[in-house]
Amino acid sequence: MSARPRIVLLHATPVAVQPVQTAFKELWPEAELVNLLDDSLSPDRAREPELTEALIERFVNLGRYGHSVGADGILVTCSAFGPAIDRMAAELPVPVLKPNEAMFHAAVASGKRIGMIATFGPSVGTMTGEFEEYTAGVGSPASLRTILVADAMTALRAGDVETHNRLIAERAPELDGMDTIMLAHFSTSQAAEAVQRRVDIPVLSAPGAAVSRMRELIEG
Repeated sequence: MSARPRIVLLHATPVAVQPVQTAFKELWPEAELVNLLDDSLSPDRAREPELTEALIERFVNLGRYGHSVGADGILVTCSAFGPAIDRMAAELPVPVLKPNEAMFHAAVASGKRIGMIATFGPSVGTMTGEFEEYTAGVGSPASLRTILVADAMTALRAGDVETHNRLIAERAPELDGMDTIMLAHFSTSQAAEAVQRRVDIPVLSAPGAAVSRMRELIEG
């Protein structure tokens, strides 16, 4: 590993790029970032009811390329490709981190009733499965309740961050009986402050937790 660890970021949508870059700047500025983006992956995934073998192979190919350019670790920023990330992690000899692993850990530590706000429908099933797999693995009885705010993603892709944040925050009080709220995607982390103003429970976002976890994996 070089003096500056090279972390490859795999993106399936442009809206995930800035939030994770901001988190690295705040939490691990020493890391050298390489951004790999295939913005056809997200719309192609949205057209399929299930994650297809062809999509899995396309995603894993991005990871293979990331490894070929000298990645010390690979952080995936899209939450709709869980099985592809599992295959990538099994194949590559460097740490490969799912976008929400660290956030799940923090959420379960906060209580048993976990709320989640998502803006990309195809990711909900994948993330729910990953959450249940995680809780089973750690022996937690935590349950998950998810709200989908698809209009927020539409606004964000149009460049309207303010509307994106407002739409998410308006739905947040529906989860006020939970022990904590997770913001499902890297892109939804931009709404964290707006959501926190509407509820009295902890609000967790994925980028910061993921960056901290990747640093632990690389530096030991």
